[in-house]
Parts: sequence; C-alpha cells; structure tokens
Amino acid sequence: MNHVRILIMLLCLGILAGCFEEEARMTTAKKTFGDDLEFLKKNTEVLVLSDADGNGQVVVLPKLQGRVMTSTAEGTEGLSFGWINRELVASGKIVEHINVYGGEDRFWIGPEGGQFSVFFKQGVPFDLEHWFTPAPIDTEPFDLVGQSANSAHLKKVMQLENYSRTVFDLRVDREIRVLEPYEAGDRLGVFAGEKIKMVAFESVNKITNTGTKAWEKETGLLSIWILGMFNPSPATTVVVPFSSGPESQLGPVVNDAYFGKVPPDRLVARDGVLFFRGDGLYRSKIGLSPQRAKPVLGSYDAVNNVLTIVQYNKPADAVDYVNSMWEMQDEPYKGDVVNSYNDGPPEPGAKPLGPFYELETSSAAAALKPGEGISHMHRTFHVQGPEKDLNAIAETVLGVTIGQIKSAFSG
Repeated sequence: MNHVRILIMLLCLGILAGCFEEEARMTTAKKTFGDDLEFLKKNTEVLVLSDADGNGQVVVLPKLQGRVMTSTAEGTEGLSFGWINRELVASGKIVEHINVYGGEDRFWIGPEGGQFSVFFKQGVPFDLEHWFTPAPIDTEPFDLVGQSANSAHLKKVMQLENYSRTVFDLRVDREIRVLEPYEAGDRLGVFAGEKIKMVAFESVNKITNTGTKAWEKETGLLSIWILGMFNPSPATTVVVPFSSGPESQLGPVVNDAYFGKVPPDRLVARDGVLFFRGDGLYRSKIGLSPQRAKPVLGSYDAVNNVLTIVQYNKPADAVDYVNSMWEMQDEPYKGDVVNSYNDGPPEPGAKPLGPFYELETSSAAAALKPGEGISHMHRTFHVQGPEKDLNAIAETVLGVTIGQIKSAFSG
C-alpha cells in the first residue's frame, strides 16, 4: 500500500467525502492562475514568486509546509498548473490521517511503510486505522526565513520516530527559486522559440541530522520525497524514459502492481520510454528502481498544449532507496526513485479523489552522522506553445516527439 491507496480507502469510508465534492467532478475547463491565486489569498498566507518579466509566476504557501501550490507561464490570465483541493483548503478543517491540500511540489519524508516507517507506531498493524501522516509534513507550518522576488527559503525543525522506535532529530531546509527563461533553456539543453511560453522553478530540499546519533541502515533511514499533483486532461500522457537492458541485470522495467497490474491500453513501453495515461479516469500507479530510472520524467497535455518536465538529482552511485510497502520488509532499501500516479474512481460509479495525476521523485536513503545532511533537487518546467515548437524540447529532453507521445496508445 501507499499514500494514494489510503486516500482512496478514506474516501470510500466517507471520512473525507465532504472535502472533495467540488474537485471530484471531472472537468476540462481551463482554470486561470488569477482565479486560483485569489482563492488562496482568501484562505491562507500566500507568497508569489516570479521571473523578471512577470509571466512565469509561482505560489508558495509557508503555512502548508512551503509547498508550491500552483504556477503559470502567462501571468494571471494564464493556465494554473497545480491541482488544488479547494474544498479542504477553504474548510479550515484538519483531517485525522492526512490533509490532501494539493500542490505541484510538496515536501514529504519516506519511508511510508515497513519496519522503518515514520507513518506507523511500533507494533500496530499496517492498516488504515493505524496510519498517520506525521504532523510536521502534513499540518504544521514551515518558517519563512528569507525571500526575494524570485526565491524563498523555508526551514522546519522536527522530530520523527519510526516503527522500530528510532528517533530522528532533523532540520529541513527548503529553497524554492523561479528560473529565468534563459536559465530554463540552459537546464533543458534547448533553445525555446519566440512562440514558447514557459515557467520553470526548482526546490532544493535538505535534511540535516541534528541529533547526537548516526542514522544507520539497521535501525532505519529517511529519504526526501517530493510529490507534484497536476490537473489532468482526457489527452494527458506521462512520459518516463528508462535505462534499457535485460531484467537479469537491471530488474523489471517498471513496478505497476500498486493497484493491480496496469492495463496495456494505459501503460506502454517503447524504445526506452514508458507512456502512462494521466487522464484522471483510472486509478493506477507506476514506479522505477534506481537501476531503471533516469533523472527526468514528464507529461504532455494535448488538450492545452502543455509539456511538463521534471528533473531531479540522481546520484550515480546511489542504490539504497527506502521501501514504502505496507509490510514487514525483507528488502527495506529496494524502493522506487520516481513514481507517477493517475487518479480515478476507486470503483465503478464512485468519485475520484481529485481528479489529478502525480509526478514524484525521491532522494536516496540518508545514512547521516550528526551534523551531516543530504539534498534533493526537484525542478519543474511547464512549456506551452504550438506542437511543432514543442517537438525539439520533447525530443531532446524526453527522447520522443510530441507526435510519438500523442500516438503512444494508438498502435
């Protein structure tokens, strides 16, 4: 199990039903950034970051763990890219197990399940009743310690205890920065033409061991986990490049067993690239191991002509990633590096959570001595423009053309 399965179970039980009525209705209507910004200003503290010309804008919410809630490439009249759970945000309520506010770059800590989980207390069953998201990454605010027109630095001091009763004292430092268009093009390795509109931002997330004892594999390690929730469309396809090679050496190409095997009309592997539907119509999830994952993934929304790309730092020598399965684990450090989730009804006729789809990345497991830290960078690009102008970016960064993405499930 994982956090998405739990949200669905909560919904089925009716615990969260009142929080999701508005967002559960599937719609392809365009949401403007200005509309979302005004809504957020009415309900919480808002920090708006922007690039020099003001077209690329990002909303950061310090009281909601410093998450990037949404962004735009065309100012207040542009599309709003992040999924927002308006019902829950506006309610002001605190839900017992988890608070699903939304946001396209939010900070979490793994692992979620197993003997080193920070979501379960020692000795309890790995079930819904005993699963709780730690308050420091769910409901408690982060401290805003510095800001400029295009950046924000947030901090949080916290203590966590895992299932094995190991106590972690740590400090989280989170820096969010909006990139200028020339910087974004440099990171992508391609020149964006005049017809391209783009917003790019990155979060650099660091955890530091502030305790007196080293964090060791035998008693449990932590990881940085960044999750992005985006608005789906009927023609959104997630694109995940992977390292080709025999399973005997690299293991399975993809883990698609989170909610039962993903049907072939929703997950396709072709020439070193996975295509996965992000339409918000069918509940499913995939993950890639460090042997298979590359430091990039993305999606394309053919309805709104939006190419989304996520880059992250993946250390070449890192092999230990925390395992979040809800069970006592034989291999607690054989977890995923990248994940993508597509929301949908948990059963025929039921309401989805959002709907939304997710792009997620994780750091390696952090074996830290006192005073040591580990960082994880997660960078998001939203690129809009004519399809022919997006081809160069998609082909250079993801290894496929826009045409290949659109036709991934047609043959």
